[in-house]
Amino acid sequence: MSAVSPIQQSLVSKYNLQGPRYTSYPTALEFTDAFDRNDFLGAIEHSDSKDLSLYIHIPFCHKLCYYCGCNKIVTRQKQKAQLYLSFLKREITTQAKLFPRHSVCQVHLGGGTPTFLNDEQLTELTAYLKEQFQFAQEVEMGIEIDPREMTTERIEHLRRIGFNRLSIGVQDVNETVQEAINRQQSTEHLKALVSKAKEVGFSSINLDLIYGLPHQSTQTMEQTIAAVFEMDPDRISLFSYAHLPQRFAAQRKIKDQWLPSASEKMQLMEQAITAFVGAGYQAIGMDHFAKPDDELAIAQRAGRLHRNFQGYTTYDSCDLLGLGVSSISAVGNSLAQNHKQLTDYYQSIEANEHALARGVSLSTEDVLRSDIIRQLMCNFRLDKKRIESQYRIDFDAYFEDDLQSLTPLKTDGLLIEDGEQIQVSDAGRLFVRNICMSFDQYIKPQLAKSRYSSIV
Repeated sequence: MSAVSPIQQSLVSKYNLQGPRYTSYPTALEFTDAFDRNDFLGAIEHSDSKDLSLYIHIPFCHKLCYYCGCNKIVTRQKQKAQLYLSFLKREITTQAKLFPRHSVCQVHLGGGTPTFLNDEQLTELTAYLKEQFQFAQEVEMGIEIDPREMTTERIEHLRRIGFNRLSIGVQDVNETVQEAINRQQSTEHLKALVSKAKEVGFSSINLDLIYGLPHQSTQTMEQTIAAVFEMDPDRISLFSYAHLPQRFAAQRKIKDQWLPSASEKMQLMEQAITAFVGAGYQAIGMDHFAKPDDELAIAQRAGRLHRNFQGYTTYDSCDLLGLGVSSISAVGNSLAQNHKQLTDYYQSIEANEHALARGVSLSTEDVLRSDIIRQLMCNFRLDKKRIESQYRIDFDAYFEDDLQSLTPLKTDGLLIEDGEQIQVSDAGRLFVRNICMSFDQYIKPQLAKSRYSSIV
């Protein structure tokens, strides 16, 4: 692939600021412990949704990956999982009683590594969820797996207990890169797992990749892309490595000189995007790709794509209930998070039978701006007239200052804005977070504290 053009590189230099990923608006930095159980109960009562998505966080990992910034606990002590499961079931019991009129349409196990739980524990957990909640006839059940601790037999077991979607952490297949991030895994084993998942009937398989890792080059990226194409996943997630060693101690094991430069990182991203789109995948939002017949691709073309803490989804009117340590809920006009430390999580359930730590009730202004940011993040297009009709405002007058801040982005060809709509250009898709930041009324104080990852 050719080198990054001077225009593109100048845009990267200009707009590669720190900013949120907008899995919610307001972001988690605005959560406060003033939000309590009564606020959460009120949000449930006033929610219009009858559908429920469940996110269950399993925090444990067998081994530390140096790049990771997730909420996790690295341990080989398997008994910790059983203790955690006992507290998690107590939380499930309490929370399920609050949603008697909701029907569960989606379940997702994330982490950490959900498959840290053994087959018996996973069977126990899924059975308990179905016992406590009312499940729809057709349920999307997804799980994230670490291939290093997974066998083809376990893939079969996951399918037997109801999982029909799989997300596998690949990151990079090059051995030098893997050694630098402490995540050595066999590409042949990855291929065997994907093949088995297809054989036993998983309806969707996603592979996670990361660009900007130590020792990555166009050659290693080509190697990874070739392996991905051979596995032929339904979806691909392409994430930017956020090097924040001041926040994540494990990242201090990654030396700065091992990392690609900003221009090299941009080149890796462009190389991957060009390859995936060239192979027929549709770009979804800012960092996902899906085959054209995938429901995410269909939803995006129809302008119905949605985004939440689990990423991109087609469930736009679904309440989201987070269960487990650090998990986040989005119910009605509220966002709520459980305790982030395991000891606090256990103590809260022991004392209260729930683990709510903080959250925020969305104001009318938050709802409006959340809608705008979500439309831009998901569909790269905002229909001003729809916003005006729905919220009874004059868009250009109401957002006069915000629109003024978009002027440099318009001048640089990243978006087209007129009286009818805001349309993100193809080049602007890389900088959609910058565009959304113009509508974020909370952003300036947080930017001053440098609490976000870089855009590209």
